Amino acid sequence: MKLAIVTAYPPSKVSLTEYGYHLVKHFRLQKEVTEIILITDKTKGEKDLNFEEKGCKVTVKECWNFNDYTNVFKVNKVIASTKPDAVLFNLQFLKFGDKKIPAALGLMLPLLCKMKGIPTISLMHDIIEQVDLNTAGITSNKFFQKIYSGIGNLLTKLVLTSDVVAVTMGKYQTILENKYQSRNVALIPHGSFETPEEPDFTLPAGPKKILAFGKFGTYKKVEIMIDAIELIRRRTNQNLEIVIAGTDSPNTPGYLESVKKKYAHVDQLCFTGYVEEGDVPTIFEESAVVVFPYTSTTGSSGVLHQAGSYGKAVVLPELGDLSTLIKEEGYKGEFFNSNSVSSLADAIENILVHDSYREYLAKANYRAASAIPMSKVAKMYIEYFKVIQVAKSKGFTLDVPLVEKNIVF
Repeated sequence: MKLAIVTAYPPSKVSLTEYGYHLVKHFRLQKEVTEIILITDKTKGEKDLNFEEKGCKVTVKECWNFNDYTNVFKVNKVIASTKPDAVLFNLQFLKFGDKKIPAALGLMLPLLCKMKGIPTISLMHDIIEQVDLNTAGITSNKFFQKIYSGIGNLLTKLVLTSDVVAVTMGKYQTILENKYQSRNVALIPHGSFETPEEPDFTLPAGPKKILAFGKFGTYKKVEIMIDAIELIRRRTNQNLEIVIAGTDSPNTPGYLESVKKKYAHVDQLCFTGYVEEGDVPTIFEESAVVVFPYTSTTGSSGVLHQAGSYGKAVVLPELGDLSTLIKEEGYKGEFFNSNSVSSLADAIENILVHDSYREYLAKANYRAASAIPMSKVAKMYIEYFKVIQVAKSKGFTLDVPLVEKNIVF
């Protein structure tokens, strides 16, 4: 199978780059896949293809840019010229841009592939019904929220023209099936990027590092975390270092630089900038606690799965999707009110001053992450592609709920 994967990819600053990297990393090891066509966004640096394991050939096609109105034509042209046997889209609603037209045009691509007769799976990391447009940094205007929601519903219908739409949370599957009467929505877990050997869960010498990881500025705001650590410092003798690992969201350029200036007086505050894939393990392994300073959630959290795979305690906001994910996949953590500095400080402090509790959370999260490795997720996608190919050859419409009862992963 020649598999095309349409995704942002390191060193891209667009969302879902980490997930794109690990999709490629694990699909190239599947015996059914003979070549991967990586259809990705243009970047100044070279794409990171330094994999340790021997796998199939990866052909890189850089052809699209964030907020480019012509993305749909450029990606469609690459698909037409490379002639893949199947296409996997790694998507969010604002994948191709935060402007309405390029974002909408990009989400037409699954329909175009379906019209070509190419087996197509679209992985949707969020759905418009579960996005708080205000706290996610999209718009606070009630009128425009209604417009965005209406457009989002239309775009969802476009994506649902895929042979299969994959979601990572059971709640999303239920919403899409009930609201849109869809029979092609599959629940495929997010999966954990890496499953290292079980750590010993002890902390390195020196200050305890409190980590926030990701792309910041829209619904990921680090000010509340910095303020919370400063509060803990005032009321305890804990030696703490704040580590902000990552870059601005493409929607909010300059955000982290403004935070640096605002908190220039704060001691032991580290901004790492972009983190290369090879440096990710060290960033997590050296941390004591991983904090999620989110004002909203827009789907499953790759950072949560990463924190779990490295055996880390986590502090999470009391927000719908994260709470659901914790229950569904067995993660454990301390929760806080996303509008309260003192609530976040209490949650972090509860873990820092009780090392046995930190270790309990860390071990629980490692077990949860180890249960569904990315290698297993890749195999699930392969099985769905096989079923789609059979359905197309036999001329029948795929019914995912029926498939889920009979398919063995």
